[in-house]
Amino acid sequence: MPKGFALWQLGFRPFYLLASIFATASIAIWAVQYAGWLGVTYLRGPLWHAHEMLFGFTLAVVAGFLFTAVRNWTQQPTPTGLRLASLVALWLAGRALVLTPYATVAIVVDVAFPLAVATAIAMPLVRAGNRRNYVFVALLVAIAIADLAFHLSLRHPSSWAAERGIRAGLDIFLFIVTVMGGRVIPMFTNNGVAGCNATRHPSTERAVLGTTLAVLAFDALAIEGPVLEFVLLACAFAHLARFVLWQPWRTLRTPLVWILHAAYAWIPVHLALRVLASLDVVPDVLATHALTVGTLGAITLGMMVRTARGHTGRPLRADRVETASFVLIVAAAVVRVFGPLVAPSAYVETVLVSAVAWSLAFGLYAVRYATILTRPRVDGKPG
Repeated sequence: MPKGFALWQLGFRPFYLLASIFATASIAIWAVQYAGWLGVTYLRGPLWHAHEMLFGFTLAVVAGFLFTAVRNWTQQPTPTGLRLASLVALWLAGRALVLTPYATVAIVVDVAFPLAVATAIAMPLVRAGNRRNYVFVALLVAIAIADLAFHLSLRHPSSWAAERGIRAGLDIFLFIVTVMGGRVIPMFTNNGVAGCNATRHPSTERAVLGTTLAVLAFDALAIEGPVLEFVLLACAFAHLARFVLWQPWRTLRTPLVWILHAAYAWIPVHLALRVLASLDVVPDVLATHALTVGTLGAITLGMMVRTARGHTGRPLRADRVETASFVLIVAAAVVRVFGPLVAPSAYVETVLVSAVAWSLAFGLYAVRYATILTRPRVDGKPG
């Protein structure tokens, strides 16, 4: 292990480390709120839990990934040093302020973070003329708008339901995974699994992106009923068709690849469960957790391992600790989504088991990567 301190040398380092710690600790904080032991807060219980998993944890991982990826895409600098530390401080302030009664300050700081990240990646993208990736600037602005709408709905309950802000956030992050997954999963599959021919079909790609955007638009406009159910089913089949083209069954011996496929597989499950929830067959919370625990939890963990290894000069293969964390996050999703269906009387127990598996998965990452993320690259290169 090289000597020195490198936490502020590239965006993935502090955001991956803090996101993994936050993911581990947040379940405990939520339990403390749920038990009524932390009463002086702006966001309480389930609202805090839903908001922070999206606009706190997931957004931090996306920020760390984009700061690192945009530098590679453009060959232009992204925030490092004091600028990076300032952005991390802004994110930390948002996490702290929503646990206080100071709602106005919490809103301003919380919404400022995605806008600051959008500005930070927009500058190198514009300098390099990299128009293909302007979409990520727009998506970060959309996240800020959804976050603001969520907060304002709490200040003015009659104008907009807080759940719609969370739903909009879920749909935006789903679209981010759809775009990035379509780019990197087949590439990583072909690079990491000999003989695997993961392919992309233009018509399938258009169907996936179009129907995913349609779901986002319908949810933003609060359109429900049979029309939404049809769009959700069409979107589920499009994602499933794309997934099959990637030949996921060939990746089972390569943990660093199969975890990305496992994460993506939860997208059609999420969409199908939303249809069933619309028909009052299953609770809507199961569809939500298929996306949050199954897709977002697994893909963030998989990408955090892969990009941290690649950008610290380490081999692109998962060791036993990392593989254990992948198994745990998949188990957390399976138990959280299907446990209540198999054993409805043990609902609370399934939630607790899933929470423990989630915390262990990200706790293993935090312990395993604390030194890696704070030390220089093993090959001596910058970053």
